[in-house]
Amino acid sequence: MTPSLPSLLLVLLLVLWTAPYLAARAGTDASDHGLTHIHLYMHETFAGPNATTLTAVPSPLGADATFGAVGVLDDELRDGDARNSSLVGRYQGIFVGAGLVSPPGGQSAINLLFTAGERRGSTLAMLGPVLSFTGAIERAVVGGTGAFRMARGYCVMTPVGSPTPESLVYEVDLFLDMYHA
Repeated sequence: MTPSLPSLLLVLLLVLWTAPYLAARAGTDASDHGLTHIHLYMHETFAGPNATTLTAVPSPLGADATFGAVGVLDDELRDGDARNSSLVGRYQGIFVGAGLVSPPGGQSAINLLFTAGERRGSTLAMLGPVLSFTGAIERAVVGGTGAFRMARGYCVMTPVGSPTPESLVYEVDLFLDMYHA
């Protein structure tokens, strides 16, 4: 049976309609899968008068428990791991002790607010669990504003050092699908 002209036109239209999307996805390096990589550092102070993270509501189960505890943070987002590197924004959010099992898990809602450079005024929103503070922490990037409007992807945070006894520095690697941004 010979295909009809309307069927051939429909197939041609479908191919032409999807071609730009497929072309944008084809030919990307297999190592990055077409993702935009942003490399930053989060500087956190967890004790002392200049603490940038604290437990706002302690666990109702007692001092040694984490379940039900609510914390807040407003950490520095910098372009390097040294304290004198350029401040590019803030790493703000909340975390909740949400696990009763061992190790206890937590949930976090984080916003990256860019205050300097080409991304100034833009934000990224992330959600995800915190299963450990000693290894890599992975979160889903679920959206953004400004330069990151409609962005999605993931973030991997890895501890890289403790410049003082009351502070930590995390390497922040963002992998974003900016196709719709």
